[in-house]
Formats: sequence, C-alpha cells, structure tokens
Amino acid sequence: MSDTPYRTARLRPNKGKAYLGGHPWVYRDELVLDRRTGSVAPGTPVLLEDAKRVPVGVVALNPASGIAARELDRDPDAVVDGAWIAARLGRALALRERLFDAPFYRLVHAEGDGLPGLVVDRMDDLLVIQPNTAWAEAALPDILDALDALLSPARIVLNRDSRGRAQEGLEGGREVRRGTLDGPVPVRLPGGGLLLADIEDGQKTGVYFDQFPNQATLAALAGGRSVLDVFSHTGGFSLAALQGGAASALAVDGSARALDLAREAAGRMGVADRFETRQDDAFDAMRALAGEGRRFDIVVCDPPAFAPRKDALDAGLRAYERTTRLALPLVGEGGMLTLCSCSHAVTPDALMGAAMRMFHKARRRARLVHSGRAGADHPVHPALAESGYLKVLVFALD
Repeated sequence: MSDTPYRTARLRPNKGKAYLGGHPWVYRDELVLDRRTGSVAPGTPVLLEDAKRVPVGVVALNPASGIAARELDRDPDAVVDGAWIAARLGRALALRERLFDAPFYRLVHAEGDGLPGLVVDRMDDLLVIQPNTAWAEAALPDILDALDALLSPARIVLNRDSRGRAQEGLEGGREVRRGTLDGPVPVRLPGGGLLLADIEDGQKTGVYFDQFPNQATLAALAGGRSVLDVFSHTGGFSLAALQGGAASALAVDGSARALDLAREAAGRMGVADRFETRQDDAFDAMRALAGEGRRFDIVVCDPPAFAPRKDALDAGLRAYERTTRLALPLVGEGGMLTLCSCSHAVTPDALMGAAMRMFHKARRRARLVHSGRAGADHPVHPALAESGYLKVLVFALD
C-alpha cells in the first residue's frame, strides 16, 4: 500500500493501457472518479490506481478536461511539493547548461521535462513562463520560488495565451510579473546573429527556440545564395542565412510588427543592405513572386500548424501540399526547398508524402538532404508523440 497523502482516482477495467505502458496521459473516460476525487480543484495531485486498486503513480487530476490525468511521478509514494518541483527544474537547468554556452534556450519543455504543461523560455535575464495546464497554474507559486532560487531572474513574464489553456478551463492573458519590458528583447542566434522577440504581443513566447538548430543548418547552406523566407515571423531563417553569408534574403509575413522587428534586427546585425521584407498573405505573396519571375536559391516555408488535431489532418495535409505547390516555381534549378511543420497530427512520413506528391506533379526531382527536429532543449517524452511536434525537411531540387 502507498503512504501518499492524496485522494485516489482509479482506472476502469481494461482501460489506461497506454498509461500503464509509459504514456503520461489518462483520458477522462478511462477513469473512475468518486464523489470526493471528482470534486477536487483542477490540477490537484492524486494517487492513481489500476483497476485492481494497485497504486501506479501520482497524477495531476482535472476532471473537467478531456485529458483528465497527467503524470507527475511513477512513484506512488511521491509528494509533489515545492522540493519536488525544485528538483525537476534543477534537472532541466542542468541539461541546458551542458548544451548551451549562453542563456538563450527553452528551459522547460512540459512533459519532456516531467513538468506537465509547463513551458519556460529563457532569454538572458528574462523568463517567459507558460502555465498551460491546471496543474502548472495551481503550482505556479512553487514554480516561481524554485526558479528564483535557481536563477534569480530580473524579469518574469507570464504568458497565458496558449490554445491548450482553454481546454483546461483556464483563462488567458499576459502579465509582467517582475521587472519591466522596454521594447523587444534581443535573442542571440546560433552563429552570432540575433532576433528581436516581441514578448508582450508576439506569437507564443516571442521566439521559436525549437528552430534554432535548423536555422543553423540553413546558415551553413546559404553562403552566396539568395533566400526566400515565407511565413517568416521575425525573420529567424532569413537572418540566420544572412549571418551565414547569404547574398540576399526576402522575408514574407502577414504581420507588419514582425517584419519591423526583422528589419531592426537586420540593421543591428549590419546586414540590412542584403535584407528585404514583404507584408502579405504568404500564399498570395508566393503567387505574386512567381508572376514576377522571381527565383531563389533557397526557399523556406515555416507555416503555422495546419493540423493541430487529428480531426484536421486531411485539411492540414492539403495545406502543406498547397504550400509546396506554390513554393516550387520559386526554387531555381539546383536550389533547395525547406518545408516545416509544427502540426502535432502530421508525422514526418505524412509531411514527406505531401511534398513528394507536389514534386511529382511539378516534374521536379528531389533529394532529401536534411531531416530536422526541435533542438535538445525541447526533449521528447518517448511515449508522447506530441512532445516531438516539429518536423523540418530540406530538399535539393533539380
């Protein structure tokens, strides 16, 4: 028997097999919830038992969510308190300090670091925290105390704007919890370039650390080449390419603010004379560029998630096909196309299939020269495919 102080939730007979096999989630229809457990505050740790009442771990329970239980600890005797949280955060920090020589990275990657729904991005003395689950929201005081003890950050921003929070019954909004923000935040790119992150109004946490390794790959390929960066946001791929010696780069995005930040960063890097921006819908811009006869040595397409859920998979794959079809006329002979997907529901094979169908129709021979994922600061939970969401395919085209 377990000595845990927690209330108990139980798996239904023949349910919860994924959890028992290592998956960190339990869905609501897999649980038996008694009156006491079913009434706990969302995010409360409870003891999880199998159908035979054998304790199998401590989970964060949210009876109102489709994902009703999220793994905290496989030890049924674990006590998930401030010390437990501090230990998990300490291990997350130790991994990053082995990987990076500068404090610009994802410090916590939710289930990948054993902290369900918690995302923390570090940008020098600034931490941007996303408590995306009821457990992370409820544990926020202990999380903040532990981060203080580890890093003493001068600035902290709470970003509660993620899509997942609504599914957890949580409200949105952003809050500067400590310090002040005096405009965009400089973030160092691999190779010495920089991005300017819009923390207060930008997408996600303001910067996409997950793409930094793939941007470094592009920089290595870009010397002397012309680059088109579609769905550019603040110019991560195009600025990395320019830092790597690209002859020119054009960034296309629908956000005037994002492009303003990209231009400002290019100026600070001393590459503004090789950098161009175009504010437009990405699909309309690709059609227009083709009509103008523009061709590029390297085209990068890094769109938003076209298939964030399984029920959007078919429509999402059509959108990736459309992206590839419109990009192909812009890739000069012997050039390269980079196609990215951050869609949870799209596997690498499915993304490859969408691209290959368009290559076949366009009669372009393709060779896959790089297959990328998120960096090591985005560790993947081995049983949770969603934690390894990013796919990047780089093709050389004839």
